Amino acid sequence: MKIAICSDSHDRMDKILKFVDFVINKKVNLVIHLGDFVAPFTFKFGFNKLKEHNISFLGIFGNNDGEVFGLLKTCYGEIYKPPYFCEIFNKKFLLMHEPYFVENLSLKDVDYILYGHTHKQDIRKKENYTIINPGELCGYLTKKANFVILDLENNKIEKVEV
Repeated sequence: MKIAICSDSHDRMDKILKFVDFVINKKVNLVIHLGDFVAPFTFKFGFNKLKEHNISFLGIFGNNDGEVFGLLKTCYGEIYKPPYFCEIFNKKFLLMHEPYFVENLSLKDVDYILYGHTHKQDIRKKENYTIINPGELCGYLTKKANFVILDLENNKIEKVEV
């Protein structure tokens, strides 16, 4: 099970399309977006191409996702309000946009904590779980359009820049 984890795409269609092409070619099973899509057209002309390749989509809302109804209406996958707990491939995930309390969390029943918002990559092991911030897909603040591929079968994390 390969998961592409991204965040903070902020309507940057050129980077979204490169991300989508990479994910399709890498034969990813699931995309997790950690918020700040911004506008519904990012699905209509970008992320929804993943559906044609049977790549599932799961997202959470960020602080810049004001058009909630439009995003829900155009997204072929699921988008939830954070924090969102889920289980994927027998691993437990906590998804959030803003990293409030991430340093103070001590969760025994979580394997991965995923967050965005800061636009900076953060990948580290803490206690019994792994924290992942994939960085920013838009590349506005860091000049790098980053995301990660999490391979749950091999427990490997690959940093990717498009």
